[in-house]
Amino acid sequence: MTRILLISDTHSYIGEDILKYVGQADEVWHAGDIGDIRVIDEISAIKPVKAVYGNIDNATIRAEFPEHNRFNCEDVKVWMTHIGGYPGRYNPSIRKQIESNPPDLFISGHSHILKVMPDKKNQLLHMNPGAIGKQGFHRVRTMLRFEISGRSIENLEVIEYKR
Repeated sequence: MTRILLISDTHSYIGEDILKYVGQADEVWHAGDIGDIRVIDEISAIKPVKAVYGNIDNATIRAEFPEHNRFNCEDVKVWMTHIGGYPGRYNPSIRKQIESNPPDLFISGHSHILKVMPDKKNQLLHMNPGAIGKQGFHRVRTMLRFEISGRSIENLEVIEYKR
């Protein structure tokens, strides 16, 4: 079993409210708009990080992380990207890849809107953890945590903070 903390859109913010959950995870996945590499430095001092860069991220972050990160966690094929869209409204630049080589779990950020939904057509689960940073239009800061056990994604929990 692997415990995952999924965050996005930190926009340079990292605080104890996030770090306390980092310590409880086995891995932290960041779906872009990191904002400042120090966010990753603080998280990776505690737990391993997988990440992608977002549209606000600078050259330092883009040199360290890819735009698309495809990997396996246990027996789950994961695809994480910042501007990916969601079932029925995928970013046109990746739609064909999702259809021809779908992951089991597709993760995106960018919208600042928490969304977890199945894509029955492509037989995958989509997750967007919303935004945990303090910049943006969102009124509630959100992140997700869940467990992967073999091929199962289990015990999904929304963590939220009022702004």
